[in-house]
Amino acid sequence: MTENVLIFRQYPLAAGDKIHIADGKRRGDWLVVEVDEKKIKLRCPVSGREFSWNRFCYSVEKKKQQWPS
Repeated sequence: MTENVLIFRQYPLAAGDKIHIADGKRRGDWLVVEVDEKKIKLRCPVSGREFSWNRFCYSVEKKKQQWPS
């Protein structure tokens, strides 16, 4: 039986990307400083402060598919 399922994929960010996070505790403008398999380092363009977090930026697609697969 098919269901509506949300598919999450890590967004392929790269150093130098300028991003805007629309909501949540990290909302605002950021410069991507460094990205690896597990972590992302962002710099605030206003204060210059840098933060390293577990990767959290994803693209989302809604699909009809078998669930659970």
